[in-house]
Amino acid sequence: MIRIFLVLMLLISQGLVASIVAAEETYQKVQVVDPYIELHTGPGRGYPVFHVYERGEWIEVIKRKTDWFQVRGDNGKDGWVTRVQLEQTLTEAGIAPGFRDIAVSDFLERRLEFGFAGGEFENDPVVTARAGYHISENLMLELSVADVAGSFSSSSLYHINLVSMPFPDWRLTPFFTIGVGRFENIPKATLIDAIEIDATAANAGLGVRYYITRRFIARLDFKNYVVLKNDIENEEFQEWVAGLSFFF
Repeated sequence: MIRIFLVLMLLISQGLVASIVAAEETYQKVQVVDPYIELHTGPGRGYPVFHVYERGEWIEVIKRKTDWFQVRGDNGKDGWVTRVQLEQTLTEAGIAPGFRDIAVSDFLERRLEFGFAGGEFENDPVVTARAGYHISENLMLELSVADVAGSFSSSSLYHINLVSMPFPDWRLTPFFTIGVGRFENIPKATLIDAIEIDATAANAGLGVRYYITRRFIARLDFKNYVVLKNDIENEEFQEWVAGLSFFF
């Protein structure tokens, strides 16, 4: 268990470093190789052309909207060019730039994620609801609430998790989670001398996410929970769930 936590912490820390480095990166620069590239006043062919950058000039790619990119040249003029034109430029390494498909790009830019899942918690049925906020492409902060309907007791779990996605632009991508929260267990009234549990619980897990459409992904999770019942006694539980999440 300790080894799992250490591996997950290492992977999550790598994701944090990657997100910090990405934030500090400057805009991508490309060189015009066609006779010229046309700048529109807005992201669409209905916007007029107001300037051109000629062959050999360098431009910075600032942001994207659908298949249009806002660029800026050394003279400070910025405007919008099509993806087709931009793919005819060269990077500082002398190669053609690559741009993600718009569906994947939109998927990665979404921040809010909500989902539901069902599965097994120590052989008992469990239903989970979760809400997440994407801190970056690699990291998500997630709140989860789960209810377990057991034969001899019912349980509730409330957790806040950090989800690390090392390869966020893969359609099928692995992820790792680590978190902390509360575990509540209420025995059935028919049980004699049964004790209610309300304790801190930590969890570590892994899983895979499959991007279905612009708004939906399928998700499979495995988690190992450690319930800190008292200073000398812990109890472990395993959970498998599968479900869907959608984005805003």
